[in-house]
Amino acid sequence: MVVETHLSDLNLILRVKGPLEFKCLFDKTDAPNIEKVISQTFEGLSSDIKSDFCVFTLCDGLVVIWPNKDVHMSEDITPNTPCEELSQWIQTSEQESVSKRSLKKNQTKAKKCTTVINLGLMMEATRPRALQSVFARTVQTSHFVSTVLKMDCVICVRFGETIQDACLRLVEELSNQLNEMKRVTLLHLKGTSILIPEPFHFLLPQPHGLVTAVYPSGVPDSQLQTVRQTLHQKYDLADDTPFFRRANAYHFPNEPYRDGYLRNPHLSLTHPAFDNGKVYLVQGLYSYHHYMQDRIDDNGWGCAYRSLQTICSWFQQQGYVDRSVPSHKEIQQALVNVGDKQASFVGSRQWIGSIEVQMVLNELLGVTSKIMFVSQGSELASKGRELANHFTTEGTPIMIGGGVLAHTILGVAWSETTGEIRYLILDPHYTGAEDLQLITEKGWCGWKGPEFWDQTAYYNLCLPQRPKVI
Repeated sequence: MVVETHLSDLNLILRVKGPLEFKCLFDKTDAPNIEKVISQTFEGLSSDIKSDFCVFTLCDGLVVIWPNKDVHMSEDITPNTPCEELSQWIQTSEQESVSKRSLKKNQTKAKKCTTVINLGLMMEATRPRALQSVFARTVQTSHFVSTVLKMDCVICVRFGETIQDACLRLVEELSNQLNEMKRVTLLHLKGTSILIPEPFHFLLPQPHGLVTAVYPSGVPDSQLQTVRQTLHQKYDLADDTPFFRRANAYHFPNEPYRDGYLRNPHLSLTHPAFDNGKVYLVQGLYSYHHYMQDRIDDNGWGCAYRSLQTICSWFQQQGYVDRSVPSHKEIQQALVNVGDKQASFVGSRQWIGSIEVQMVLNELLGVTSKIMFVSQGSELASKGRELANHFTTEGTPIMIGGGVLAHTILGVAWSETTGEIRYLILDPHYTGAEDLQLITEKGWCGWKGPEFWDQTAYYNLCLPQRPKVI
């Protein structure tokens, strides 16, 4: 089972997350009994989800919802209240003293775009239980398994849909997710050892939108290729893009990235406009790597390393590779390993260029690259077709090096009729904090004209190729 949620023409996403305790007692360890107990445990959890003891709480807000009860939640919120009004009850640390009237004004503005409302899943701790007499006590060997299932369901709702109707749909999705978790658990069962099932959301090309799949924890993506192939066939997806790898899971807009790097700063920019011009951009997510990050002072020598790190982050976050973004020393060691540099190169402050970037991508990521040679910067103005074709077919960031400088090209705006061109540049020479507004306003990530390049210097461009894998 894969839940499909269409994002087109939708305004609001409700997401419910929370832990469910999963406890099994096996008095017999034969396979049929173990499977029976596991199935019964999942069925019991599904019954709990549909019971009156299931509770949804508004994250960062003072709203409690009993989805299976027809009760008033507060003086101002009832089961028939439209879902979008929940937003006015969400308070951040900056909003704690803001009146409800001000929050309603903010909510009116927010209706123009998709909003995520987060709910927490809880179960009432006190429940009435029938008294039972104990007539005998037996002693036997048993196996007890206890873990936590991390439930995570999303639905899309349109403005005007009531809280009651939306929450009933969430209850149904939670029950469906438990059924899928049961299937995955039984499929990967080894004795009394249980692999915890985990839900992941993936944003697919239209018309599919947002879908949810469940994978067993501890099983690497390399062992789930058959599962992904089935999903690709179900959604009629090409077999050369890893849509369903864990690293490609959808990142909700209201969730911070734990590593502290900015993602896709170019998305806040306005595209240049000129006659018959088209925009060709990097596809997918990348992290902005620049001077002075990671407690490394590479100001003046590390720009190509940082551009390479941005490229590596793209392959990581699209799910093509599992490894982390390499450090400067790991990059240098890779060049030593392939025989391009001497051992003394590791730990030095020596520059690298596009040829070295090509070598490292191949050595560490198994990624091949094409090299474009430009004898002088003035020739870059005539490379619109080649660059547009790269971003259309490969969609990867491009590293460009010339003289003593390196930059990352994230896209081009190009007119086939007039030849006019602009380059979307991500500049690794930035030394400040991760301030998106400063970075875009000062042009560290911005559109540049042909005059940006040294007209007489030669340039090498490294164009990484997208692997053809599921």
